[in-house]
Amino acid sequence: MKTLTLKLKPLDMETGRSIVVLHEDDAALLGHVAGDRLKLVTPEVTLVAVGNTTRRLVQQGELGAFVEANKSLGLRAGSNVTVSLAVRPKSVEAIKKKMAGQELTADDIGSIIQDIVADNLTSTETTAFVVSQYIRGMTLDEVKFLTERMVDTGETLTLDVKPVLDVHSIGGVPGNKYALIAVPIVAAAGLTIPKTSSRAITSAAGTADVMEVLANVTLSLEEIRKIALKVGGVLAWGGAVKLAPADDIIIQIERLLRIDPKSQLLASVMAKKVAVGTDHVLIDIPTGLGAKVEKMEDAHSLAHDFIELGHKLNVQVEAAVTYGGQPVGYAIGPALEAKEAMETLLGNGPNSLIEKSTSLAGIMLELGGATSPGLGKQMATEILRSGKAYQKMKEIIAAQGGNPDVKVSDIPIGSKKEVVPAPISGYMTRIYNERINEIARAAGAPHDKGAGIKLIVKNGRKVEKDEPLLEIYAEHENRLEEALSVLKEKPPMKIEGMLLEKITHRPLELA
Repeated sequence: MKTLTLKLKPLDMETGRSIVVLHEDDAALLGHVAGDRLKLVTPEVTLVAVGNTTRRLVQQGELGAFVEANKSLGLRAGSNVTVSLAVRPKSVEAIKKKMAGQELTADDIGSIIQDIVADNLTSTETTAFVVSQYIRGMTLDEVKFLTERMVDTGETLTLDVKPVLDVHSIGGVPGNKYALIAVPIVAAAGLTIPKTSSRAITSAAGTADVMEVLANVTLSLEEIRKIALKVGGVLAWGGAVKLAPADDIIIQIERLLRIDPKSQLLASVMAKKVAVGTDHVLIDIPTGLGAKVEKMEDAHSLAHDFIELGHKLNVQVEAAVTYGGQPVGYAIGPALEAKEAMETLLGNGPNSLIEKSTSLAGIMLELGGATSPGLGKQMATEILRSGKAYQKMKEIIAAQGGNPDVKVSDIPIGSKKEVVPAPISGYMTRIYNERINEIARAAGAPHDKGAGIKLIVKNGRKVEKDEPLLEIYAEHENRLEEALSVLKEKPPMKIEGMLLEKITHRPLELA
Protein backbone atom coordinates (compact mmCIF):
# COMPACT_ATOMS: atom_id res chain seq x y z
CA MET A 1 0.00 0.00 0.00
CA LYS A 2 1.27 3.47 -0.94
CA THR A 3 2.49 5.58 2.01
CA LEU A 4 3.78 9.13 2.43
CA THR A 5 5.81 10.64 5.22
CA LEU A 6 4.54 14.14 5.91
CA LYS A 7 5.49 16.94 8.33
CA LEU A 8 2.85 17.72 10.96
CA LYS A 9 1.31 21.20 10.84
CA PRO A 10 -1.08 21.88 13.75
CA LEU A 11 -4.21 23.83 12.73
CA ASP A 12 -5.83 25.87 15.49
CA MET A 13 -9.48 25.00 14.83
CA GLU A 14 -11.84 22.58 16.57
CA THR A 15 -13.89 20.34 14.27
CA GLY A 16 -15.62 18.00 16.74
CA ARG A 17 -13.72 14.93 15.54
CA SER A 18 -10.34 13.77 14.22
CA ILE A 19 -9.87 15.50 10.86
CA VAL A 20 -6.68 16.13 8.90
CA VAL A 21 -6.00 17.87 5.61
CA LEU A 22 -3.59 17.03 2.76
CA HIS A 23 -2.33 19.08 -0.12
CA GLU A 24 -4.17 18.05 -3.29
CA ASP A 25 -0.94 16.81 -4.92
CA ASP A 26 -0.16 14.52 -1.95
CA ALA A 27 -3.76 13.27 -2.00
CA ALA A 28 -3.36 12.41 -5.71
CA LEU A 29 -0.18 10.46 -4.99
CA LEU A 30 -2.02 8.40 -2.38
CA GLY A 31 -5.18 8.00 -4.45
CA HIS A 32 -7.09 9.66 -1.63
CA VAL A 33 -10.56 11.14 -2.18
CA ALA A 34 -11.60 14.01 0.11
CA GLY A 35 -13.81 12.75 2.95
CA ASP A 36 -12.35 9.24 3.09
CA ARG A 37 -10.30 7.89 5.98
CA LEU A 38 -6.54 8.05 6.36
CA LYS A 39 -4.31 5.93 8.59
CA LEU A 40 -1.78 8.03 10.50
CA VAL A 41 1.18 6.25 12.10
CA THR A 42 3.79 7.64 14.51
CA PRO A 43 6.21 5.74 16.76
CA GLU A 44 3.67 5.99 19.60
CA VAL A 45 0.23 6.26 17.99
CA THR A 46 -1.88 4.85 15.18
CA LEU A 47 -4.89 7.03 14.36
CA VAL A 48 -7.63 6.78 11.75
CA ALA A 49 -8.89 10.21 10.75
CA VAL A 50 -11.05 11.76 8.07
CA GLY A 51 -8.88 13.38 5.41
CA ASN A 52 -9.79 16.45 3.37
CA THR A 53 -7.77 18.19 0.67
CA THR A 54 -6.60 21.75 0.09
CA ARG A 55 -4.25 23.91 -1.96
CA ARG A 56 -3.99 26.68 0.66
CA LEU A 57 -3.98 25.43 4.26
CA VAL A 58 -0.90 23.23 3.84
CA GLN A 59 1.92 22.87 1.33
CA GLN A 60 2.90 19.67 -0.40
CA GLY A 61 4.72 17.49 2.12
CA GLU A 62 2.69 18.77 5.09
CA LEU A 63 -0.14 17.17 7.04
CA GLY A 64 -2.54 19.66 8.59
CA ALA A 65 -4.08 18.36 11.82
CA PHE A 66 -7.01 20.12 13.43
CA VAL A 67 -7.20 20.36 17.22
CA GLU A 68 -8.76 16.95 17.95
CA ALA A 69 -6.47 15.00 15.60
CA ASN A 70 -3.41 16.92 16.77
CA LYS A 71 -4.25 16.13 20.40
CA SER A 72 -4.59 12.41 19.59
CA LEU A 73 -1.25 12.36 17.75
CA GLY A 74 0.50 14.22 20.58
CA LEU A 75 3.34 15.51 18.38
CA ARG A 76 5.13 18.80 17.91
CA ALA A 77 4.94 20.80 14.69
CA GLY A 78 7.30 19.40 12.07
CA SER A 79 7.21 15.83 13.40
CA ASN A 80 7.03 13.03 10.84
CA VAL A 81 3.74 11.18 10.32
CA THR A 82 3.37 8.19 8.00
CA VAL A 83 0.13 8.49 6.02
CA SER A 84 -1.71 5.82 4.04
CA LEU A 85 -5.23 4.98 2.98
CA ALA A 86 -7.31 3.37 5.75
CA VAL A 87 -9.40 0.27 5.21
CA ARG A 88 -13.12 0.96 5.28
CA PRO A 89 -14.64 -0.41 8.55
CA LYS A 90 -16.77 -3.55 8.30
CA SER A 91 -19.56 -1.63 10.03
CA VAL A 92 -20.15 0.28 6.79
CA GLU A 93 -21.41 -2.95 5.24
CA ALA A 94 -23.75 -3.43 8.21
CA ILE A 95 -25.12 0.09 7.66
CA LYS A 96 -25.72 -0.77 4.00
CA LYS A 97 -27.63 -3.87 5.14
CA LYS A 98 -29.97 -1.71 7.20
CA MET A 99 -30.33 0.75 4.31
CA ALA A 100 -31.50 -2.20 2.23
CA GLY A 101 -34.08 -3.14 4.87
CA GLN A 102 -32.30 -6.21 6.25
CA GLU A 103 -32.30 -7.18 9.92
CA LEU A 104 -29.01 -6.62 11.73
CA THR A 105 -27.35 -9.11 14.05
CA ALA A 106 -25.91 -8.30 17.46
CA ASP A 107 -22.43 -8.35 15.88
CA ASP A 108 -23.53 -5.96 13.11
CA ILE A 109 -24.90 -3.48 15.61
CA GLY A 110 -21.93 -3.93 17.92
CA SER A 111 -19.51 -3.05 15.13
CA ILE A 112 -21.50 0.06 14.19
CA ILE A 113 -21.70 1.37 17.76
CA GLN A 114 -18.04 0.58 18.44
CA ASP A 115 -16.97 2.46 15.31
CA ILE A 116 -19.20 5.44 16.14
CA VAL A 117 -17.62 5.73 19.58
CA ALA A 118 -14.10 5.18 18.21
CA ASP A 119 -14.70 7.92 15.60
CA ASN A 120 -14.02 5.42 12.79
CA LEU A 121 -17.06 6.42 10.76
CA THR A 122 -17.46 9.57 8.73
CA SER A 123 -20.35 11.88 9.58
CA THR A 124 -21.99 10.78 6.32
CA GLU A 125 -21.85 7.10 7.33
CA THR A 126 -23.23 7.76 10.82
CA THR A 127 -25.97 9.89 9.30
CA ALA A 128 -26.81 7.02 6.93
CA PHE A 129 -27.26 4.73 9.96
CA VAL A 130 -29.64 7.18 11.62
CA VAL A 131 -31.63 7.81 8.43
CA SER A 132 -31.85 4.09 7.67
CA GLN A 133 -33.45 3.56 11.10
CA TYR A 134 -35.90 6.36 10.35
CA ILE A 135 -36.89 4.85 7.01
CA ARG A 136 -36.48 1.10 7.60
CA GLY A 137 -37.13 0.76 11.33
CA MET A 138 -35.84 -2.02 13.57
CA THR A 139 -37.21 -5.10 15.27
CA LEU A 140 -37.31 -5.16 19.08
CA ASP A 141 -34.44 -7.65 19.05
CA GLU A 142 -32.37 -5.17 17.04
CA VAL A 143 -33.33 -2.42 19.49
CA LYS A 144 -32.27 -4.68 22.39
CA PHE A 145 -28.87 -5.24 20.76
CA LEU A 146 -28.57 -1.51 20.07
CA THR A 147 -29.39 -0.66 23.69
CA GLU A 148 -26.95 -3.20 25.12
CA ARG A 149 -24.10 -2.15 22.84
CA MET A 150 -24.61 1.52 23.67
CA VAL A 151 -24.40 0.66 27.38
CA ASP A 152 -21.32 -1.54 26.86
CA THR A 153 -19.34 1.26 25.20
CA GLY A 154 -19.86 3.70 28.08
CA GLU A 155 -19.57 4.05 31.82
CA THR A 156 -22.15 2.74 34.28
CA LEU A 157 -23.36 3.93 37.66
CA THR A 158 -23.70 1.55 40.58
CA LEU A 159 -25.83 2.61 43.56
CA ASP A 160 -25.95 0.34 46.60
CA VAL A 161 -29.65 1.06 47.13
CA LYS A 162 -32.88 -0.45 45.93
CA PRO A 163 -35.08 0.51 44.22
CA VAL A 164 -33.66 3.03 41.77
CA LEU A 165 -36.35 4.88 39.83
CA ASP A 166 -36.35 7.07 36.75
CA VAL A 167 -38.77 8.82 34.43
CA HIS A 168 -38.45 9.94 30.85
CA SER A 169 -40.71 11.78 28.44
CA ILE A 170 -40.45 11.14 24.71
CA GLY A 171 -40.89 14.91 24.33
CA GLY A 172 -42.45 16.91 21.52
CA VAL A 173 -44.68 19.05 23.75
CA PRO A 174 -43.56 22.61 24.58
CA GLY A 175 -43.11 23.50 28.25
CA ASN A 176 -42.84 19.87 29.42
CA LYS A 177 -41.01 20.75 32.65
CA TYR A 178 -42.74 18.14 34.83
CA ALA A 179 -39.43 16.53 35.91
CA LEU A 180 -38.46 19.55 38.01
CA ILE A 181 -41.56 18.90 40.12
CA ALA A 182 -41.87 15.10 39.94
CA VAL A 183 -38.24 14.31 40.83
CA PRO A 184 -38.20 16.28 44.12
CA ILE A 185 -41.62 14.82 45.03
CA VAL A 186 -40.28 11.27 44.63
CA ALA A 187 -37.01 12.09 46.43
CA ALA A 188 -38.95 13.75 49.27
CA ALA A 189 -40.68 10.41 49.82
CA GLY A 190 -37.31 8.80 50.54
CA LEU A 191 -36.82 7.15 47.14
CA THR A 192 -33.76 7.36 44.87
CA ILE A 193 -34.18 8.95 41.43
CA PRO A 194 -30.92 9.89 39.65
CA LYS A 195 -32.47 11.47 36.56
CA THR A 196 -30.13 12.12 33.67
CA SER A 197 -31.78 14.17 30.95
CA SER A 198 -30.98 15.35 27.46
CA ARG A 199 -30.83 18.81 26.06
CA ALA A 200 -33.41 19.91 23.52
CA ILE A 201 -33.38 18.11 20.17
CA THR A 202 -36.41 19.67 18.44
CA SER A 203 -38.03 21.53 21.36
CA ALA A 204 -37.26 24.93 22.91
CA ALA A 205 -35.87 23.39 26.11
CA GLY A 206 -34.92 19.97 27.40
CA THR A 207 -34.99 19.14 31.10
CA ALA A 208 -31.22 19.68 31.31
CA ASP A 209 -31.56 23.12 29.67
CA VAL A 210 -34.18 24.18 32.22
CA MET A 211 -32.36 22.79 35.27
CA GLU A 212 -29.15 24.49 34.14
CA VAL A 213 -30.81 27.84 34.86
CA LEU A 214 -30.95 26.82 38.55
CA ALA A 215 -27.84 24.68 39.04
CA ASN A 216 -24.94 22.92 37.40
CA VAL A 217 -26.06 19.95 35.31
CA THR A 218 -22.62 19.04 33.96
CA LEU A 219 -21.85 16.48 36.65
CA SER A 220 -19.39 13.61 36.71
CA LEU A 221 -20.61 10.09 37.31
CA GLU A 222 -19.13 10.15 40.81
CA GLU A 223 -20.90 13.45 41.56
CA ILE A 224 -24.20 11.98 40.40
CA ARG A 225 -23.64 8.95 42.64
CA LYS A 226 -22.83 11.05 45.72
CA ILE A 227 -25.77 13.41 45.23
CA ALA A 228 -28.19 10.55 44.59
CA LEU A 229 -27.14 8.80 47.80
CA LYS A 230 -27.13 11.99 49.87
CA VAL A 231 -30.19 13.84 48.56
CA GLY A 232 -32.14 11.13 46.74
CA GLY A 233 -32.76 13.14 43.58
CA VAL A 234 -30.53 14.36 40.76
CA LEU A 235 -31.34 16.39 37.63
CA ALA A 236 -28.23 16.12 35.47
CA TRP A 237 -27.30 16.33 31.80
CA GLY A 238 -26.64 12.84 30.51
CA GLY A 239 -24.30 14.13 27.81
CA ALA A 240 -21.79 15.30 30.41
CA VAL A 241 -20.92 11.73 31.38
CA LYS A 242 -20.03 8.80 29.20
CA LEU A 243 -23.32 6.98 29.62
CA ALA A 244 -23.96 5.35 26.24
CA PRO A 245 -21.65 7.83 24.43
CA ALA A 246 -22.71 6.66 20.97
CA ASP A 247 -26.17 7.98 21.73
CA ASP A 248 -24.84 11.50 22.31
CA ILE A 249 -23.13 11.43 18.90
CA ILE A 250 -26.31 10.18 17.26
CA ILE A 251 -28.40 12.84 19.01
CA GLN A 252 -26.29 15.53 17.34
CA ILE A 253 -27.30 14.14 13.95
CA GLU A 254 -30.95 13.83 14.99
CA ARG A 255 -30.87 17.45 16.14
CA LEU A 256 -29.54 18.65 12.77
CA LEU A 257 -32.03 16.56 10.77
CA ARG A 258 -34.92 17.19 13.19
CA ILE A 259 -35.80 13.49 13.18
CA ASP A 260 -36.19 11.01 16.04
CA PRO A 261 -36.37 7.41 14.73
CA LYS A 262 -38.53 5.17 16.90
CA SER A 263 -35.85 2.50 17.27
CA GLN A 264 -33.24 5.04 18.31
CA LEU A 265 -35.72 6.68 20.68
CA LEU A 266 -36.34 3.35 22.43
CA ALA A 267 -32.66 2.48 22.62
CA SER A 268 -31.59 5.99 23.63
CA VAL A 269 -33.99 6.15 26.57
CA MET A 270 -33.38 2.63 27.84
CA ALA A 271 -29.58 2.72 27.42
CA LYS A 272 -29.28 5.75 29.68
CA LYS A 273 -31.60 4.16 32.25
CA VAL A 274 -29.80 0.80 32.25
CA ALA A 275 -26.45 2.60 32.54
CA VAL A 276 -27.47 4.25 35.84
CA GLY A 277 -28.77 0.97 37.29
CA THR A 278 -32.46 1.81 37.13
CA ASP A 279 -34.86 -0.87 38.37
CA HIS A 280 -38.14 0.86 37.49
CA VAL A 281 -38.68 3.28 34.60
CA LEU A 282 -41.76 5.35 33.88
CA ILE A 283 -42.18 6.49 30.27
CA ASP A 284 -44.28 9.57 29.59
CA ILE A 285 -45.90 9.50 26.15
CA PRO A 286 -47.59 12.86 25.39
CA THR A 287 -50.36 12.20 22.89
CA GLY A 288 -52.62 14.48 20.91
CA LEU A 289 -52.85 16.73 17.89
CA GLY A 290 -49.42 18.27 17.29
CA ALA A 291 -47.53 15.92 19.63
CA LYS A 292 -44.92 13.40 18.45
CA VAL A 293 -47.61 10.76 18.92
CA GLU A 294 -51.01 12.00 17.77
CA LYS A 295 -53.18 8.88 17.97
CA MET A 296 -54.02 6.77 21.02
CA GLU A 297 -53.39 3.53 19.13
CA ASP A 298 -49.87 4.71 18.29
CA ALA A 299 -49.29 5.67 21.94
CA HIS A 300 -50.41 2.20 23.03
CA SER A 301 -48.07 0.61 20.47
CA LEU A 302 -45.09 2.67 21.65
CA ALA A 303 -45.91 1.92 25.29
CA HIS A 304 -46.04 -1.79 24.46
CA ASP A 305 -42.63 -1.56 22.76
CA PHE A 306 -41.07 0.15 25.79
CA ILE A 307 -42.54 -2.43 28.16
CA GLU A 308 -41.42 -5.36 25.98
CA LEU A 309 -37.94 -3.86 25.60
CA GLY A 310 -37.82 -3.50 29.37
CA HIS A 311 -38.60 -7.21 29.74
CA LYS A 312 -35.73 -8.06 27.39
CA LEU A 313 -33.40 -5.84 29.45
CA ASN A 314 -34.70 -7.00 32.89
CA VAL A 315 -36.04 -3.55 33.76
CA GLN A 316 -39.62 -2.97 34.90
CA VAL A 317 -41.19 -0.37 32.64
CA GLU A 318 -44.54 1.32 32.96
CA ALA A 319 -45.90 3.90 30.55
CA ALA A 320 -48.22 6.85 31.04
CA VAL A 321 -50.11 8.33 28.11
CA THR A 322 -50.53 12.02 28.87
CA TYR A 323 -52.33 14.85 27.08
CA GLY A 324 -50.02 16.45 24.53
CA GLY A 325 -52.40 18.54 22.42
CA GLN A 326 -51.03 21.83 23.74
CA PRO A 327 -48.11 23.07 25.87
CA VAL A 328 -47.77 22.01 29.51
CA GLY A 329 -48.20 25.14 31.61
CA TYR A 330 -47.67 28.56 30.06
CA ALA A 331 -43.88 28.93 29.86
CA ILE A 332 -41.67 27.74 26.99
CA GLY A 333 -37.90 28.28 27.11
CA PRO A 334 -35.24 27.48 29.76
CA ALA A 335 -35.50 30.46 32.13
CA LEU A 336 -39.24 30.91 31.71
CA GLU A 337 -39.78 27.21 32.45
CA ALA A 338 -37.45 27.31 35.45
CA LYS A 339 -39.48 30.19 36.89
CA GLU A 340 -42.76 28.33 36.33
CA ALA A 341 -41.37 25.13 37.87
CA MET A 342 -40.25 26.96 41.01
CA GLU A 343 -43.61 28.76 41.23
CA THR A 344 -45.30 25.36 41.06
CA LEU A 345 -43.13 23.96 43.85
CA LEU A 346 -44.09 27.03 45.89
CA GLY A 347 -47.79 26.29 45.33
CA ASN A 348 -48.59 28.79 42.58
CA GLY A 349 -48.26 26.74 39.42
CA PRO A 350 -50.68 26.13 36.53
CA ASN A 351 -53.15 23.27 36.89
CA SER A 352 -51.91 21.40 33.81
CA LEU A 353 -48.36 21.24 35.17
CA ILE A 354 -49.50 20.26 38.68
CA GLU A 355 -51.80 17.56 37.31
CA LYS A 356 -49.16 16.02 35.07
CA SER A 357 -46.34 16.21 37.62
CA THR A 358 -48.32 14.70 40.50
CA SER A 359 -49.79 11.98 38.27
CA LEU A 360 -46.36 10.85 37.07
CA ALA A 361 -44.80 11.20 40.51
CA GLY A 362 -47.68 9.17 41.94
CA ILE A 363 -46.99 6.27 39.60
CA MET A 364 -43.32 6.31 40.62
CA LEU A 365 -44.22 6.37 44.31
CA GLU A 366 -46.27 3.24 43.74
CA LEU A 367 -43.50 1.60 41.68
CA GLY A 368 -41.02 2.34 44.46
CA GLY A 369 -43.25 0.90 47.17
CA ALA A 370 -43.72 4.22 48.99
CA THR A 371 -47.48 3.80 48.92
CA SER A 372 -50.17 1.31 47.94
CA PRO A 373 -51.41 1.01 44.35
CA GLY A 374 -53.98 3.68 43.56
CA LEU A 375 -52.81 6.07 46.29
CA GLY A 376 -49.73 7.49 44.59
CA LYS A 377 -51.26 10.64 43.14
CA GLN A 378 -52.80 11.56 46.48
CA MET A 379 -49.45 11.12 48.21
CA ALA A 380 -47.64 13.12 45.52
CA THR A 381 -50.15 15.96 45.82
CA GLU A 382 -49.75 16.06 49.59
CA ILE A 383 -45.95 16.19 49.29
CA LEU A 384 -46.23 19.07 46.83
CA ARG A 385 -48.79 21.01 48.88
CA SER A 386 -46.88 20.53 52.13
CA GLY A 387 -43.79 22.24 50.74
CA LYS A 388 -41.65 19.10 51.15
CA ALA A 389 -41.03 18.90 47.40
CA TYR A 390 -39.86 22.53 47.37
CA GLN A 391 -37.48 21.87 50.27
CA LYS A 392 -36.14 18.79 48.49
CA MET A 393 -35.63 20.82 45.31
CA LYS A 394 -33.60 23.32 47.32
CA GLU A 395 -31.42 20.43 48.53
CA ILE A 396 -30.95 19.21 44.95
CA ILE A 397 -30.08 22.69 43.70
CA ALA A 398 -27.55 23.16 46.52
CA ALA A 399 -25.99 19.74 45.93
CA GLN A 400 -25.57 20.60 42.25
CA GLY A 401 -23.84 23.87 43.02
CA GLY A 402 -26.74 26.28 42.59
CA ASN A 403 -28.29 28.84 44.93
CA PRO A 404 -31.01 27.06 46.94
CA ASP A 405 -32.48 30.38 48.07
CA VAL A 406 -32.93 31.79 44.59
CA LYS A 407 -36.14 33.78 44.24
CA VAL A 408 -38.37 33.31 41.24
CA SER A 409 -38.15 37.05 40.54
CA ASP A 410 -34.33 36.77 40.43
CA ILE A 411 -34.30 34.35 37.49
CA PRO A 412 -33.41 36.54 34.49
CA ILE A 413 -35.33 36.38 31.22
CA GLY A 414 -34.71 38.08 27.90
CA SER A 415 -34.92 41.87 27.96
CA LYS A 416 -36.30 42.05 24.41
CA LYS A 417 -40.04 41.46 24.53
CA GLU A 418 -42.98 41.54 22.14
CA VAL A 419 -46.65 41.09 23.09
CA VAL A 420 -48.68 39.39 20.35
CA PRO A 421 -52.40 40.39 20.26
CA ALA A 422 -55.41 38.43 19.00
CA PRO A 423 -56.15 39.36 15.38
CA ILE A 424 -59.89 38.68 15.79
CA SER A 425 -62.43 37.90 18.51
CA GLY A 426 -63.47 34.29 19.03
CA TYR A 427 -62.47 31.10 20.80
CA MET A 428 -58.97 29.60 20.99
CA THR A 429 -59.43 26.26 19.25
CA ARG A 430 -55.84 25.13 18.71
CA ILE A 431 -52.25 25.82 19.70
CA TYR A 432 -49.72 24.42 17.23
CA ASN A 433 -46.98 22.75 19.30
CA GLU A 434 -44.45 22.57 16.50
CA ARG A 435 -44.88 26.24 15.62
CA ILE A 436 -44.57 27.31 19.25
CA ASN A 437 -41.28 25.42 19.46
CA GLU A 438 -40.10 26.88 16.17
CA ILE A 439 -40.85 30.45 17.25
CA ALA A 440 -39.18 29.96 20.64
CA ARG A 441 -36.09 28.50 18.97
CA ALA A 442 -36.03 31.39 16.52
CA ALA A 443 -36.02 33.71 19.54
CA GLY A 444 -32.84 31.98 20.73
CA ALA A 445 -33.96 29.09 22.93
CA PRO A 446 -32.47 26.87 24.23
CA HIS A 447 -29.02 28.40 23.64
CA ASP A 448 -30.14 31.76 24.99
CA LYS A 449 -31.52 30.78 28.39
CA GLY A 450 -33.73 33.88 28.66
CA ALA A 451 -35.43 33.37 25.30
CA GLY A 452 -38.82 31.77 24.84
CA ILE A 453 -42.55 32.26 24.93
CA LYS A 454 -45.04 32.92 27.69
CA LEU A 455 -48.59 31.96 26.76
CA ILE A 456 -51.41 34.08 28.11
CA VAL A 457 -54.32 32.18 26.56
CA LYS A 458 -54.75 28.45 25.98
CA ASN A 459 -57.31 26.22 24.27
CA GLY A 460 -61.00 26.79 25.00
CA ARG A 461 -60.65 30.40 26.12
CA LYS A 462 -62.77 33.18 24.64
CA VAL A 463 -60.63 36.07 23.42
CA GLU A 464 -61.37 39.56 22.20
CA LYS A 465 -59.66 41.26 19.29
CA ASP A 466 -56.33 42.85 20.35
CA GLU A 467 -56.31 40.93 23.66
CA PRO A 468 -52.76 39.64 24.40
CA LEU A 469 -52.25 36.01 23.34
CA LEU A 470 -48.58 35.45 24.12
CA GLU A 471 -45.32 37.19 24.90
CA ILE A 472 -42.06 36.49 23.08
CA TYR A 473 -38.78 37.02 24.94
CA ALA A 474 -35.31 37.25 23.44
CA GLU A 475 -31.86 38.32 24.56
CA HIS A 476 -31.02 39.93 21.23
CA GLU A 477 -33.07 42.25 19.03
CA ASN A 478 -32.27 40.35 15.84
CA ARG A 479 -33.49 37.08 17.38
CA LEU A 480 -36.75 38.75 18.42
CA GLU A 481 -37.22 39.98 14.86
CA GLU A 482 -36.52 36.48 13.56
CA ALA A 483 -39.11 35.00 15.94
CA LEU A 484 -41.71 37.55 14.83
CA SER A 485 -40.95 36.71 11.22
CA VAL A 486 -41.56 33.00 11.88
CA LEU A 487 -44.75 33.84 13.79
CA LYS A 488 -46.06 35.91 10.88
CA GLU A 489 -45.38 33.08 8.44
CA LYS A 490 -46.66 30.34 10.78
CA PRO A 491 -49.32 31.61 13.21
CA PRO A 492 -49.06 29.45 16.37
CA MET A 493 -52.71 29.73 17.40
CA LYS A 494 -56.08 29.26 15.76
CA ILE A 495 -59.02 31.45 16.79
CA GLU A 496 -62.53 30.73 15.53
CA GLY A 497 -65.97 32.15 16.17
CA MET A 498 -68.96 30.00 17.04
CA LEU A 499 -70.22 30.43 13.47
CA LEU A 500 -67.90 28.37 11.34
CA GLU A 501 -69.60 28.74 7.97
CA LYS A 502 -72.70 30.24 6.39
CA ILE A 503 -74.32 28.24 3.62
CA THR A 504 -76.91 30.10 1.55
CA HIS A 505 -79.55 28.39 -0.53
CA ARG A 506 -79.97 29.42 -4.14
CA PRO A 507 -83.18 31.47 -4.70
CA LEU A 508 -86.00 29.59 -6.39
CA GLU A 509 -86.66 30.61 -9.94
CA LEU A 510 -90.33 31.50 -10.46
CA ALA A 511 -92.03 30.31 -13.61
